[in-house]
Amino acid sequence: MKVKVCGLKNRQNIREIVACKPDFLGFIFYRQSVRFVGEKFDSRLLRRIPPYINKVGVFVNENPDTIMRLVESYNLDFVQLHGDEDPASVAVIKAKRIGVIKSFRVDKNMDFVITEPYLPLCEYFLFDTRSELYGGTGEKFNWKVMEEFRYTKPFFLSGGILPEDIAAISALKHASLFAVDINSGFEISPGIKDVFKICEFIKDVKKI
Repeated sequence: MKVKVCGLKNRQNIREIVACKPDFLGFIFYRQSVRFVGEKFDSRLLRRIPPYINKVGVFVNENPDTIMRLVESYNLDFVQLHGDEDPASVAVIKAKRIGVIKSFRVDKNMDFVITEPYLPLCEYFLFDTRSELYGGTGEKFNWKVMEEFRYTKPFFLSGGILPEDIAAISALKHASLFAVDINSGFEISPGIKDVFKICEFIKDVKKI
């Protein structure tokens, strides 16, 4: 089981989280997010991250040219498309030979058929809690809904995951569950993570 820590933006906090050895680090380039990295985010911070940690840029309905400019500037390994990007838009990004994670908002009425056009276009899917706004809600959706996901595409489980959720995550037996995505449930304040909680969580997840 892999772990993605998302919503980082503070120089010292990034260094401390890197020491916990997560598998993915997420950096939000969506200006309306409280975890937006900012206009003057230092690209050297990301270039110093060890190569065994994947760097993910999170975008919402962004222009593909802008995305690729930021991919190059920050040496990103993956692009996470967290908006309403249609398959044609995703295909444009995929053609640039960058890894793609496509997110989908989930509620009790989720029909996973909507993911089918994206299957050949993404390395991974990410399932988060549905809300009227883009980005995380800090709330869980009913994980039993994932039993209806019958595809082999590896996915990230996201949405309100907390340090005490290890047992519930361990109980999930979905063959395509690849990683958990953590964010606000491990924060001291928006964008500032609790390093101890994250290090302990990563250790526990690796035992699953």
